Amino acid sequence: MYKALCKKIRDKKAKVGIIGLGYVGLPLAITFAKKGFDVIGIDINKNRIAKIKEGVSYISDVSDYELKKVLRKRRFKVTTDFKAIRKIDAAVICVPTPLGKKRRPDISYIKKAVTNVKENIQKGQVIILESTTYPGTTREILLPILESTGLKEGRDFYLGFSPERIDPGNKFYKTENTPKIIGGISKKSTHIAGLLYEKIIEKVIPVSSASAAEMVKLLENTFRIVNIALVNEIAMLCEKLGLDIWEITDAAKTKPYGYMSFYPGPGVGGHCIPVDPLYLSWKAKRHGFETRFIDLASSVNETMPHYVVGRLRKILADRKKRIRNAHILIIGVAYKKDVKDLRESPAIEIIKLLQKKRAQVSYHDPYFPYLEIDGVNMRPARIDRKNLKKFDCVLIATEHTNINYRFLARYSKLIYDTRNILDRSGIRGRNIIKL
Repeated sequence: MYKALCKKIRDKKAKVGIIGLGYVGLPLAITFAKKGFDVIGIDINKNRIAKIKEGVSYISDVSDYELKKVLRKRRFKVTTDFKAIRKIDAAVICVPTPLGKKRRPDISYIKKAVTNVKENIQKGQVIILESTTYPGTTREILLPILESTGLKEGRDFYLGFSPERIDPGNKFYKTENTPKIIGGISKKSTHIAGLLYEKIIEKVIPVSSASAAEMVKLLENTFRIVNIALVNEIAMLCEKLGLDIWEITDAAKTKPYGYMSFYPGPGVGGHCIPVDPLYLSWKAKRHGFETRFIDLASSVNETMPHYVVGRLRKILADRKKRIRNAHILIIGVAYKKDVKDLRESPAIEIIKLLQKKRAQVSYHDPYFPYLEIDGVNMRPARIDRKNLKKFDCVLIATEHTNINYRFLARYSKLIYDTRNILDRSGIRGRNIIKL
C-alpha cells in the first residue's frame, strides 16, 4: 500500500483532492494540475464552484487564462460533493481558521473538513492539513477523528501538516518557488507528503513532526507581528520627538548585518499576521505559559487605527477644522496593496472610527466597486480635480500601484500618507503629512 502510493505519486498517477478553494486552495489546485496531476477541488461554496466551471477566477493570484487552461485539459474538476474524496489518493485541506469569540481559535472548519474526509476515507490515502493552526492540532484533533474509522495511521492511511506560505499579490514568490515545510504523524507520512510536494515545488523541507511544522508557521508570523508592532511604536514615539520614522528606518537598513527592515502603517491586516500568533498565544495559556511579546504586539498593532484617527483629528485641528463633518477620502481599503481582500483591513476600522466621530467618509479603491460597513452602503468616489477639492483631507491607507499619486498630490488640499508612498515616489509638498 505504501509503496504503491509512492509509485503513483512519482508517476503522477495519483489523484489529488483540494478541500477548500480559497486563496490557498485554488492556487495549489491549479499548480498541481499544471504539473500534470488530475485534481478534484471540493468546496461548500456553490458560487465559487459555479465561477470555476465558467473559467472565472475570484483569486487575484490565479488568472482566468490559467484556470481555463487546466479546465480545458480536463486536469481540474470541481464539486460540492465530498464523496469525491473516495476517488482520490491525496487530500489537502485548505480551509479557513479565523478567530472566534474573545479572539480564540476557531477550528470548526477544520473539524468539518476532516469529518467529511473520515466519512469517505479509503485505505492508502494521504491527508495533509495546510490550514494554519496551533501546534498539536493534526495529532490531537485530526488523528483521533480519522482513526475512529478503525483505520490506523502509518499503515492504512497517512497524515501530515504542511503550512501554507501564500503571499497574495506577490509577483515573484508563487507556490512553485516558495520552500515547503512538511511534518507527518509518522515517518512514512512525512516521506509521502514530501514526495507529493516535490512534484510541484522546487524545495521541500521535512521536519520531525506535524506539531513542529505547525509551530514553524506560527513562528514566522509571530516574528512579523512583533517587529511590525515595534516599528509602529517607534513611529508614534518619533512623532512626539519630531523625527521622521521613514528616514530613520531607511537609514537603519543600510547596516549590512543584524537588522531587518520593517515599516509602520495604519494597522495590520490579512489572513495571517493579526490572527496566527493569537493561535499560539491561546495554546500557550493552556500550558500555563504567557506569551507576553505576542499579546503586547497584538495590542500595539490593534491601536494603530485609533492612533491614525487621533493624529488626523490633530492635523485638522491645527488647520482650524473639526473632524466632525469633515470630508475625508480614504485611498485604499484592502488590507495590502494590489489585492482584493478586506480581511482584518485596518482601513475598514479607520472608516468605522471616523464615522463614529461623525466625519463624512468616502473611499476610493479600484478593487472594490462597493462597500457595506455596519449596514451603510458605500460607493467609491471619483478621482478628478473637481471632486478632490471637496475633501478636507485625503488619507492613504493602502498604496495600490494603479493610482495616480502625482495627480492626487497636486489637486488635494491635504494628504495624510500612512504608507509613505508619496515620498517613496519622489512626490513632496506642503500639503503632505506622513505617518
